[in-house]
Amino acid sequence: MDYTLRHATADDADALVRMHTLAHEQCYATQLPSAFFAARRANILDRIERRRPHLDSAEPRIIAVDASGAIIGFADAGPGRDADRPCDLELYSLYTLAPAYGTGLGAALLTAALGDSPAYLWVLEENPRARAFYAKHGFVPDGERKLLPPEWSELPEIRLTRPATPR
Repeated sequence: MDYTLRHATADDADALVRMHTLAHEQCYATQLPSAFFAARRANILDRIERRRPHLDSAEPRIIAVDASGAIIGFADAGPGRDADRPCDLELYSLYTLAPAYGTGLGAALLTAALGDSPAYLWVLEENPRARAFYAKHGFVPDGERKLLPPEWSELPEIRLTRPATPR
């Protein structure tokens, strides 16, 4: 799979939010009700406008673009948001579309967003594919668990951490 990684800009908000919406549908179809996805599609224009300022940042906002110019994956990271954060860097999100699964794109996005720095992230407790991916890249559960908000069906998440990775 051919792709280019680059820093996202506010001009990418529309395509990124649409890709993110599709990625959620592909990742969580068995865990969330269809009404969740319908609501995400119904408020897509609002989500695009909220995403624009987030993309206007020096923090890693990495997108993967295929040969046709379509966004097929993204990762973003920045200062840890947890009061008890185990380290300073948090991976906020990493998604690829299903056709990119297993191609190495996720690993490339992870490296582009975090480098070899110590980092942490939150992942759905019942997401074996993502948990295996992160374990392969040195992330382990640190014992923290929380529930997502009601619009996310209060699904449980766990926190994963990794130390600095050797080059």
